[in-house]
Amino acid sequence: MNWDEYGTACRARGCLALEVFACITSPAKEGPPAPELLAAHLAYQKDLEARGVLFLAGPLSDPSGAQMSGAGLIIYRAADIAKARQLAEADPMHASGQRRFTLQAWRLNEGAPIQGLRLSERSFDRL
Repeated sequence: MNWDEYGTACRARGCLALEVFACITSPAKEGPPAPELLAAHLAYQKDLEARGVLFLAGPLSDPSGAQMSGAGLIIYRAADIAKARQLAEADPMHASGQRRFTLQAWRLNEGAPIQGLRLSERSFDRL
């Protein structure tokens, strides 16, 4: 079944089948990035968040859950995978070659995302 047919089948079962895009990012170079590159990356993420394009982002642990793996997960809201790829390519970490990424479409079928949560501002609108 192709991806669009799957989305139609999900909606027929009563799911939202909201398409977002999962960017798995990992180091392409040894050592930590320069502080100014990290600052540019974080500023880019905050801008995407303010525009409603960044859904979620953050680092991933190793399989034990005890150590940093160096990998990260960024979830974009975009019209299609080509637009999501443009967002990922424009990230200063990727554009500089410090990190590489893979990108996949992801259908959100179940769950209840938390409203009023702004991670980069460390704020949460409590009910």
